[in-house]
Amino acid sequence: MKILFLHGWRSVPGGVKPTYLKTHGHDVINPQLDDDDFDAAVKVAQSAYDHLRPDVVVGSSRGGAVALNLHSGNTPLVLLCPAWRNWGSVSKLKSSSVILHSRDDDVISFADSEELLSGSKLPQGTLIEVGHDHRLADEQSLEVMLWACNVLTSGASLPWLELDSETSPESPGHASATSQEEASYVCDACGEEIVIPLDLTEGTSQAYVEDCPVCCRANTIHVQFDDEGTAQVWAEPEQDYD
Repeated sequence: MKILFLHGWRSVPGGVKPTYLKTHGHDVINPQLDDDDFDAAVKVAQSAYDHLRPDVVVGSSRGGAVALNLHSGNTPLVLLCPAWRNWGSVSKLKSSSVILHSRDDDVISFADSEELLSGSKLPQGTLIEVGHDHRLADEQSLEVMLWACNVLTSGASLPWLELDSETSPESPGHASATSQEEASYVCDACGEEIVIPLDLTEGTSQAYVEDCPVCCRANTIHVQFDDEGTAQVWAEPEQDYD
């Protein structure tokens, strides 16, 4: 996958997020953007896009505003806490996009992403609440960023957007990937099928212990998301029972 990564204000190429994408085998173009002249930053990004034709554009903070102001056709956008109110003139997001934002962001308000989503009349699940601060450099946020790139470039939709299509596109909101999609496992002790909510913000590979609500025996639940957002769920006994 070829990724154009646009860094934030006072950031530099080669940061945690583009490095994470690169270490997972992707070709990452990470140009140096002018911090003082927004138009110049857009010009550099546009030149990189036109020359290299990436499969997806990832924009972080001010880089998200740069991404919004690109002429990028149908190329998907993954925006990380986009600072669209601070820079640029574009205030609408195209449909082949996703926003990742932390509600605890004290630099760019989460409400800004809610407003961008509402003004663009996109499904609520386009905005995913993830992370604990503005940087989105924790392991879970990095996994979700990579997962979003894989899903959008595969041509698949985010798995919960079909659920959103039944709601009004004019109502603002977000998806935390909690209770947006469900799966089930079979309890090893009693054989009952147990339905659980899926939470992508906990990472693409998860394991946790849960007591069966029927027999109260403990199971280790495994959840694995593939590149298209499909979850595989299975259970193992937390301990052996006679």
